[in-house]
Amino acid sequence: MKDFKKLKVWQHGIDVVVDVYHSSQDFPKEEIYGLTSQMRRAAVSVPSNIAEGSGRNSDKDFGRFLDISLGSAFELETQLIIANKLEFLSNDKFGELVDKVQEEQKMISGLLRSLKTNE
Repeated sequence: MKDFKKLKVWQHGIDVVVDVYHSSQDFPKEEIYGLTSQMRRAAVSVPSNIAEGSGRNSDKDFGRFLDISLGSAFELETQLIIANKLEFLSNDKFGELVDKVQEEQKMISGLLRSLKTNE
């Protein structure tokens, strides 16, 4: 079992969650059960799956949870694009968030690669 709280990829994911929550708090109220909720759930899914996977007994199991986490990160990137196109996010905030999400994707992918080389 790994201490997920020490993983930089998990720490970065938590930072993304906080940024997404703050950035989406001013979305239109009619989006609270739509895009706002979807974005927040996808953001929370990223570090949550990293944490859950780290508690598994094998690198293969951990890798499956990292795959899910990576999928959620791509889902979140898509939702950020939609929010920007709907003008719920400024171009500056959008750019900042997408950069962070893409960095998270790279970190997860790197961890996945390292697990596969250890198999």
